Amino acid sequence: MNIAVLMGGTSEEREVSLASGIAVVRALRESGHAVSAVDTARGFVAEADEANLLPEGVHAAPPENLGDVLPPVQLVEIPQVRNAEVAFLALHGGAGEDGTIQALLDLVRVPYTGSGPLGSAIAMDKDVSKRLLRDGQVPTLPWRLATGPGFAYEADMIEDFVGYPCIVKPSKQGSSVGLTVVEQPSALQEAVLQAGRFDDEVMIERFVRGRELTVGVMGDQAFPPVEIRPKKGLYDYESKYTPGMTEYLCPAPLDEETVAQVQAYALRAFRLLKLRGYGRIDFILAKEQLFCLEANTLPGMTATSLLPKAAAAAGIPFGELCDRIAQFAGIQQHH
Repeated sequence: MNIAVLMGGTSEEREVSLASGIAVVRALRESGHAVSAVDTARGFVAEADEANLLPEGVHAAPPENLGDVLPPVQLVEIPQVRNAEVAFLALHGGAGEDGTIQALLDLVRVPYTGSGPLGSAIAMDKDVSKRLLRDGQVPTLPWRLATGPGFAYEADMIEDFVGYPCIVKPSKQGSSVGLTVVEQPSALQEAVLQAGRFDDEVMIERFVRGRELTVGVMGDQAFPPVEIRPKKGLYDYESKYTPGMTEYLCPAPLDEETVAQVQAYALRAFRLLKLRGYGRIDFILAKEQLFCLEANTLPGMTATSLLPKAAAAAGIPFGELCDRIAQFAGIQQHH
C-alpha cells in the first residue's frame, strides 16, 4: 500500500511522536509498503532527511519552542497525504490526537489509522471519558473539575468526595504533562494553577497507590496486560521516556481472573468511548479493585512502547502489528 506516516506535530509530545513515526516508517517499509514520512509541523520529509528528524532521541523534558509551523488545514494539501491509500497516525497529543486531524482526513476522504474525530475527542477529554465510563459500569476514581479562567473549586467537596492524596492534571493533555500529586489541602491551589497552564480545565482526582496496568486493544482483541513499575514512584514524562527509569512486566504477573476482568473492562471502555482500530486503556489495581484511569487513542509506537510490548506477548511482532493497523484502516474506511 501507499502509506503516509504522520508524525511530529506541535504538541508537548512532539519528540515521542517522531520516535514512534520513525519506527513505524521502518517497519512498514520492511513489510513492502511504499512509505512517505510527513512531519505535521513542517511538511513532507524526504527519505534522505528522515535520519535528521530526531538526532538526539527523546529528551527527558518536552520540547519548548518550534517557531513557524504548518497550519493543520495545509496538511491535507500535501500530495503525499492527499494521494495516500492510508495515513498512519503516529501523532500524540494536540491536534493529532484530539480529532482535528481525523476530521480533516475524513473531509478529503483519506483513510487513517485509529479512532475517528468523535472517539478521539472523547478520549482526549478525561472528564467526558470518566462520565461515560461511570455510566457504562467501568469503575473509575472519584473526581472533580476546576474550570478556567479562575479555576475555582469547593475545598470541602474535594476533601469529602475526592480526598487526599489527590492527583491534579490538565483534563486534556497526554504524556503526564502538568501533573502533580497533592498530599494536603494547602498545596492544592498551586497544583491546580500549574495544571491550568496547559488547559482550561483541570481534573482533581483521587490518588490511590497500587499496581499500574495497561491493556492494548486492536479491533476486538484485548492483548495481555502490561504492568508498569516506575523506579521513582510516579509515572511522569521523565519516567516514561528515560531508558531504565521504569520496569515493564509483560505479561503482567496477575491471576487469570484479574487478567480476564481487566481485559473485559478494556474492551468495554474501548466501545463506550467510541474508539476504533487500536488503542490502549490504562488501569490501576488497588486493594484488589480495578479502576480505569484513561484511554489512549494513539499510544506510543516505538518498539519499546507499551502497545507493541503487549502485542509481542500475544505473538504479534512489531512489523506485523504496524501492518495490521494499516490494513485495518484501509478496509474499515472503504465500508
